[in-house]
Amino acid sequence: MFASASPAAGPDPWSDDGPPAGFPPPRTGPDLDDLVGPRKRRGPRRFRPGDPSARRPDDEADDEIDEEEIEPVEINKRLSLTIAGFAALLGLGLVLAAQTSGPGHRLPFAIVTFGVQLLFVLAWTMATRPPALLIVALVGAATAGVADTVALQTAEARLIPLLYVAAGGLVVALLGQLVRRVDRQRLTDSFGTTLLIVAGVAGFATLLPLSRIPAGTQTITVSLTATALALTVARITDAVLPWPRLAPQVPRGAAGVVLGAMLGTLAGSVLGSFLVGFTPTSGALVGLVTAATAVLADLAVGYAEAGRLMAGEPPTFWIARHMQGPLGGIALAAPAAYLVCVLFL
Repeated sequence: MFASASPAAGPDPWSDDGPPAGFPPPRTGPDLDDLVGPRKRRGPRRFRPGDPSARRPDDEADDEIDEEEIEPVEINKRLSLTIAGFAALLGLGLVLAAQTSGPGHRLPFAIVTFGVQLLFVLAWTMATRPPALLIVALVGAATAGVADTVALQTAEARLIPLLYVAAGGLVVALLGQLVRRVDRQRLTDSFGTTLLIVAGVAGFATLLPLSRIPAGTQTITVSLTATALALTVARITDAVLPWPRLAPQVPRGAAGVVLGAMLGTLAGSVLGSFLVGFTPTSGALVGLVTAATAVLADLAVGYAEAGRLMAGEPPTFWIARHMQGPLGGIALAAPAAYLVCVLFL
């Protein structure tokens, strides 16, 4: 027998103190991995887009909480009434100025129109804050002056020269925004804003060639009266009955928009029964087109302002923001009245 197998040798010398250094511990039984077998390691589970299992119950709860947290914007009744008064005064001033217009005597009407154009440029540039704000404002004012001069000095009362002036003003304004690198980076986003400012100025200028054509002064009276009444009624209705809300973030109601357009059409029909060269039907047509155009433009301005606030842009000068709607509505209604007069009257 070998000495290591002798009973007198006793237990192994390292049984109490552990295995010597460099040797693995003795195995006393089968390993769990040997019994179960090799398994593949699985990484974290990846969810595909649209997989229903990817959504957890707490995600649905978060969505419900977010939907419940959206509260309608409160409507300021005094502010709505103030905007209604401004729209009424603006329309009344342009109507009275149009009555002073006559052959060889259109300068007073042009001066009043130019003043409204400057107010439009000031309100829209301060509210939208385009790049190179000062340059855009100066170009807008210069475009207004050139457009009014062209509208009075051309041999025939047409809109084509005003379109050329507006296109030139847009190009100059965009070139002015390319001077600085900071403004150049925002040029794509501000193209629409610059276009609206220049187009609005040209829209007011269409009142001058409209006053030079037959039945033009009567058309201005009917269209601007219907437009001012529609804007005023829409804002007053928002202060009294802002229902149903068109959007939680927009402080406007559908009742005001519909009622304003209806009463503007009615006013055009009533005026058409008294003015020479008009009938109740033609007056209602002019009133419907201009009143609906104005209230929709005013509503679009409210949506645009709500979008800027939701995007995180800081609010601008509050007077300019609230003057945008009536000014934009009348600026868009003026060329609509010109087209109705030329095509249907």
